[in-house]
Amino acid sequence: MELMKNVQGWTEGVEVDHQALNQIRNIAGLPIVAGHVAIMPDVHLGKGATVGSVIPTRGAIIPAAVGVDIGCGMCAVRTDLSAGDLPTSLSAMRSAIESLVPVGFSIHDKELNPTHEAAHGRVLKQRMDALYARFEKLSILQVLGSVDARKIWKQLGTLGGGNHFIELCLDEAGAVWVMLHSGSRNIGKTIGEAAIGMAREAAMKAGVALPDRDLAWLNEGSPEFHQYVEALQWAQDYAALNRDLMLFRVMRAIRDTMGREIGSTKAAINCHHNYATVEEHFGSKVWITRKGAVSARVGQLGIIPGSMGAKSYIVRGKGNPLAYCSCSHGAGRRHSRGAAKRLFDLDALAAQTSGVECRKDEGVLDEIPGAYKDIDAVMAAQSDLVSVEHTLKQVLCVKG
Repeated sequence: MELMKNVQGWTEGVEVDHQALNQIRNIAGLPIVAGHVAIMPDVHLGKGATVGSVIPTRGAIIPAAVGVDIGCGMCAVRTDLSAGDLPTSLSAMRSAIESLVPVGFSIHDKELNPTHEAAHGRVLKQRMDALYARFEKLSILQVLGSVDARKIWKQLGTLGGGNHFIELCLDEAGAVWVMLHSGSRNIGKTIGEAAIGMAREAAMKAGVALPDRDLAWLNEGSPEFHQYVEALQWAQDYAALNRDLMLFRVMRAIRDTMGREIGSTKAAINCHHNYATVEEHFGSKVWITRKGAVSARVGQLGIIPGSMGAKSYIVRGKGNPLAYCSCSHGAGRRHSRGAAKRLFDLDALAAQTSGVECRKDEGVLDEIPGAYKDIDAVMAAQSDLVSVEHTLKQVLCVKG
């Protein structure tokens, strides 16, 4: 449905706060927008642009719309385990995962070398080596100045904090899935912040009047645009590899806990939900920025997680052209982190995560399920964007 001029939304039955509506109006009115803006049902206030937006632009990119967690997204795989194979208590398994995958500000003591762990690790190491070689040639390094390269590689295969997570889930048939959410870590943040600064400076020099300075853009053909796009694509690949390395380590932790080899029954799904890429829509090639949105072309598999006490979904895209072949990236926040801490207490957290092996302390109170929108309402609002392949319910959650 049309939310406002130049905006198509999938928000029926889902609340959208007035601040988010103002942001949407600001985005849709920019001269570089090439068509309507598509709004997903998990939409909420973001930095410059709303989370849950799909923004087509011609000849320009808005760095703040991509965000500072470039390439953030999801990864999931169905294992060959079933619910009956799992131990009664999952506490030891959670500890094993946390020992192999650093969370929060923690990083690996040294760069991972997955070739030492399994045959599949050789492919991961080749990707790491290729990424390293590309990094050294990034022209944006001239802008970033001093960068601790050792930290970049020690952060590969780490979770981070905030709403990033690793989960063990059961699907409708009792099959065990591993699902995780993370992005490009500190280097993605560094690149994103530098590009936002470059865009603001370019707007100021050009005398561009903006409704929000975070909506400043970089024009195609400028040196700054080249620097950003080159680094953006690198950071998106870094984020995808980061998730694959974590998945590799989580499978090892499960194997060590179970005392047996663990396989997968389907290829892993690995999808971004904070990124920009060139796509063809309505007969034209444009830049598509998905800020909290997932590509959902016809037949394409994607992941829409709920909160750590709600259902999550493996979905198949329907390729809806009005949504630029996209869908939501999750449930979307109903309350800010500060509001969640004021509205809920530890008893509420324990109740809402009942049956899930996870932290239940003050440090994760802002991630309480009640801080998020109703995932069922979100899914109902986008029934013409995706079909549900599997419904997952977590039994273990590791939070950053």
